[in-house]
Parts: sequence; structure tokens; C-alpha cells
Amino acid sequence: MPKLKTHSGAKKRFKLTKSGKVKRGHANTSHLLNGHGKTRKLKRAYRKPAFADKTNASAVRHMLPYE
Repeated sequence: MPKLKTHSGAKKRFKLTKSGKVKRGHANTSHLLNGHGKTRKLKRAYRKPAFADKTNASAVRHMLPYE
């Protein structure tokens, strides 16, 4: 079997936890953060990591074969 290539976009966006979950960041955190409809509460929630949905997690794991 040849070596598999890691998807370079996926390695920047996802990490695998010890229990096998796929950790991801939140979208909508790059701009328009002051006074344009994003509340303080929402921006605070964006800081916390999220986990990929189970329907997408297997696809992400295929893109990260050696993680």
C-alpha cells in the first residue's frame, strides 16, 4: 500500500481528540465583530471549541489518516 496524503486544508481546521472526536473551530469570527449584530454572548461562545457532527466526522477522519 502506498502512503496516503493528509488533506492540507483539513489539517489546518480540525484536530482529533484522544477519544476520537473531531474538534473544530467556529465560523463567523474573522470580521464585523463590533456593533454589527454579533452580541457579546455570541462572540464569547465562539471562543470555545466545537465538535464536528457525527455525519461529517468520518469524512474528516479519512482526510487525516495519520492523526
